[in-house]
Amino acid sequence: MLNIHQVKEEVCDIGRRIYNRGFAAANDGNISFRIDENRVVCTPTGICKGFMKPEDLCIVDMSGNQIAGTRKRTSEILLHVTIMKARPEVKSVVHCHPPHATAFGIAREAIPQCLMPEVDINMGDVPIASYALPGGQGFADVIMPYIMKSDIIVQANHGTVSVGPTIERAYWLAEMLDAYCRICLIARDLGKVEYFTRDEAEDLLTLKQKWGFKDPRADLENCELCANDIFRDSWKETGVAHRAFQPPTFKRNDDNTGQKASVNSKCTCAGCTANAAAQNQHQSTSPQSNEERELIIKTITDRIVKALAG
Repeated sequence: MLNIHQVKEEVCDIGRRIYNRGFAAANDGNISFRIDENRVVCTPTGICKGFMKPEDLCIVDMSGNQIAGTRKRTSEILLHVTIMKARPEVKSVVHCHPPHATAFGIAREAIPQCLMPEVDINMGDVPIASYALPGGQGFADVIMPYIMKSDIIVQANHGTVSVGPTIERAYWLAEMLDAYCRICLIARDLGKVEYFTRDEAEDLLTLKQKWGFKDPRADLENCELCANDIFRDSWKETGVAHRAFQPPTFKRNDDNTGQKASVNSKCTCAGCTANAAAQNQHQSTSPQSNEERELIIKTITDRIVKALAG
């Protein structure tokens, strides 16, 4: 039989870890765990997650109505129960504001794939959902188009929502995503981001399936393995695009084994056309080559010298 006090202790422990990692400032974030068919333990509103005690926590029913606890339940509980209804295997939902992952949501920058094996295996394509005012059913509804295909979602201008069969697993996804986003930003600052080759990406997808991890890319034909194809159809609505990170565009079963295709390569996957304009704009505004710049500088210098010589 499930020990409710032990569940509450674990919620408080994860709350401390979230706070200590800087994923929830002040009273940010919320955590829940489903203890049976109609009861969910959740964090209260207006409390720092780093200093919670088991007696601070609330219990709500699957409609979000509070049925136990002296403090008022989190205002965002509808998000949690809506996810649990859609996916009965989900026992825990963690919402927090990991700074690097949240930055991608604020910038509407598609989170890169094909850069680290652990991330591709554990998370795959991470979607960015539209912004919605926190607290109401609309806040939950913007998550629903993505929750059946991903265990972690970035909410534009808000934070992350991660789910799992345990509180630990749901929290891990948030921690892993934030660490990955930070690594991506550091690598880009160093001046070069090196993606997997087509063969490396294909091998990793095969390994993922062998280990029992589901990945929607496995069911798509002509999918661009590293180009965030799974949620591309939503980009027009959410404003997401590849701006800072330009992935290779090779497809599954591409004949050009191991080769990286140009970012101008045509893709037959649904939604790819929506990203073409952003890519073309990026290319048209990108810096000129060193040779072109040197030629321009030399031409200007020669003209100035000539003018001064009179």
